[in-house]
Amino acid sequence: MPTNAFAAGTYAAIQNIGVPKGGMPKVASTGGADGGFSQLLTSALDKVGDAGRNADAQALSVAGGKANVVDVVTAVAESETALQTLVAVRDRVISAYEEIMRMQI
Repeated sequence: MPTNAFAAGTYAAIQNIGVPKGGMPKVASTGGADGGFSQLLTSALDKVGDAGRNADAQALSVAGGKANVVDVVTAVAESETALQTLVAVRDRVISAYEEIMRMQI
């Protein structure tokens, strides 16, 4: 599979992680000035999506002869690292949820 097709598929999949069909649910504010946990997650997802779009843009530029291959490799590596970090955080959240569910009341 070509790198640009892989990157395109990856960020397309990222855009739909955890998003129900009706869009993101509204979460009540906790009163914090920074926007809270939901804002943090939304920001993290946006950054991963942006990294994927950047990798795709670089791949298309190098295909058109307008960019250096090193830039493409760097952008793809950044996208891969962002995706791996997101997956690791997701796994930890799921693990924490499962641990909470095992607690006796």
